[in-house]
Amino acid sequence: MKLKICGMKYVENIKQIAGLNPDYLGFIFYEKSQRNFEGIIPEVPKNIKKVGVFVNEYLEILVSLIEEYKLEVVQLHGDESIEYIKELKRYLPKVKIIKVFGIKNEFDFKVLHSYEEHVDYFLFDTKGKERGGNGVTFNWNILKKYNSIKPYLLSGGIGLEEVNEVKSFLKTPQAKYCVALDVNSKFETAPGKKSIDKLKKFKKQVLS
Repeated sequence: MKLKICGMKYVENIKQIAGLNPDYLGFIFYEKSQRNFEGIIPEVPKNIKKVGVFVNEYLEILVSLIEEYKLEVVQLHGDESIEYIKELKRYLPKVKIIKVFGIKNEFDFKVLHSYEEHVDYFLFDTKGKERGGNGVTFNWNILKKYNSIKPYLLSGGIGLEEVNEVKSFLKTPQAKYCVALDVNSKFETAPGKKSIDKLKKFKKQVLS
């Protein structure tokens, strides 16, 4: 099980969190987000993949930011179409693509089918007021209806308080294709600033 720490913002904090050796660090490029990233990404170990999170961004801007920050993964958190994703892959064939879908009380998994051959991962987040970082979990039992073999990331309000639920979920059949946990707001001391102590505890309790 891999770990993605999203919503990174501050240089020193990025360096400290990189020291915990997560698999992915996420940087949000969305002006409406409190965690909108505009700084410099310091040097991080090569085994940590840098993820750019975008919401309905103009393709030219998205491509330029990927190239500028040398991002290896793109997380599409908006209403991006299949055509948009195909065009992105034409520009940047080596970049991995995560397509996000928000879930609240129910979800029609049929909407995933047309995306399957064009993306590398799905990510399931809690559908809320914000496009992410709402700090609320959705009902993971809904994933019993997941009928794809595409690997996915689990997101939405995962924190230290959810450790037991996460460990239980990872033992269920619906977690078969869950390859990573995506954490954000529940580990913050301020928007974009992550608590090293809390993340250390989480990593030890869930992923060791």
